[in-house]
Amino acid sequence: MKKVIFKGCATALVTPFTNDGVNFEELRKLIEFQILEGVDSLVICGTTGESSTMTLEEKKSVIEFSVKVANGRVPIIAGTGGNNTKDVIKLSKYAESVGVDALLLVTPYYNKTTQEGLIVHYAKVAENTSLPIILYNVPSRTGLNIEPSTCFELSKISNIVAIKEASGNISQVAKIAQLCKDELTIYSGNDDQTIPIMSLGGLGVISVLSNVFPKFVHEMTMDYLTGNWQKACASQLYSLPLTNALFCEVNPIPVKYAMNKIGFDCGVPRLPLIELSEKSKEKIDTLLKTF
Repeated sequence: MKKVIFKGCATALVTPFTNDGVNFEELRKLIEFQILEGVDSLVICGTTGESSTMTLEEKKSVIEFSVKVANGRVPIIAGTGGNNTKDVIKLSKYAESVGVDALLLVTPYYNKTTQEGLIVHYAKVAENTSLPIILYNVPSRTGLNIEPSTCFELSKISNIVAIKEASGNISQVAKIAQLCKDELTIYSGNDDQTIPIMSLGGLGVISVLSNVFPKFVHEMTMDYLTGNWQKACASQLYSLPLTNALFCEVNPIPVKYAMNKIGFDCGVPRLPLIELSEKSKEKIDTLLKTF
């Protein structure tokens, strides 16, 4: 069995911005809050972190800063994926040099590639780092799906150890689990499918909801992993209204609003993302009060 990066809940952390750049003091507060609440890992510069509108220097600074603040208390997973293989390799090497624990690599978007191209792309990145790699499959954003047979081929590469599965296709997740077995850990990439995916052998979730309620998501995954399946399932169902609300507009628009609402200063999303609509604000306000 390959190295397991974490079991339970990894928060896909938002990036707090000011008008001038990254708000590092607030980022420190977010990291400390997450660790205090018991999350099992942190994902930095992922989709929820708005990596697509961060400059290369901002990404490097945020990755290095997060490693220093965490100081080994939880694994730091850096989102270094992209649609230019050479650039992915450069950023991945930098992330390794500053001490991250693993990489999260989204599939190439826009230019995309074939399934064979995916294998070559990921293999080339894997050749250039010793870090464990988590594949990130989110076809609703990238227009490209990692097919189960491709996962199987990639699982033969020693440092490709896991997949964040956000296709929404449970049948596909089951096929990946059946083909790859212990050679590819599966993490849910959708908060509303955490327990269903864990029931197929997944070891946890890379979560948006846990930005707001990290302890809740951590405990839900731990309940499942320790055999308290009924409670885990009840928690999954209980969280659905808030989970759905956090995706009522494009992520991370709603979750950044929710974080500001509970007392953090995360700023607003960067264009082309805009602030949450008034109607959606009312929905989230109500759910935050009752959750």
